[in-house]
Amino acid sequence: MDLTGQLLIAMPGMGDPRFARSVVFICAHSKEGAMGLMINKPVGDMQLTEVFSRLDMSPAPQAATGPVYYGGPVETERGFVLHREAVGFGPDPLIVNGGYVLTATQDILAALADGNGPVPFLFALGYAGWAADQLEQEIAQNGWLTAPATPSLIFETADDAVWDAALRSIGIDPLSLSAAAGRA
Repeated sequence: MDLTGQLLIAMPGMGDPRFARSVVFICAHSKEGAMGLMINKPVGDMQLTEVFSRLDMSPAPQAATGPVYYGGPVETERGFVLHREAVGFGPDPLIVNGGYVLTATQDILAALADGNGPVPFLFALGYAGWAADQLEQEIAQNGWLTAPATPSLIFETADDAVWDAALRSIGIDPLSLSAAAGRA
């Protein structure tokens, strides 16, 4: 089962506290493993303007603004932009099922700083990664649920409401979930 372009929703019993109540957009999934971005974990109150400053970019008055997200525990100094427009923001973007695009170049950051970047977008530092069969095992062990990704869940829903909204999108009341796993 290819989960590219889908969401992972952490179950209440998630063993890794970094992923508690997280929602992860899967950017790539194959027999070699998987890669995704957490879409609901802002890095404190860090804003994109701070990233521009760290990269010695002078943002234009119309520069893009927004929070910086903790994409996951792998390569946390590397930035990723998840967006919907596929052209004009650097070489070799990763085109993801469902009309999403992942770009990890300074070209897209320059476009955002100039106010000419994609809208909507989500900027994340780091990513979540799984080795071959690791994600499938975590799903089988009741660590994650899967849900279709929608632009409104990714780009428009408040960070603290994404987990609940993702669960509700697949017909699950968050209050009904248990941290205990089991088999009938």
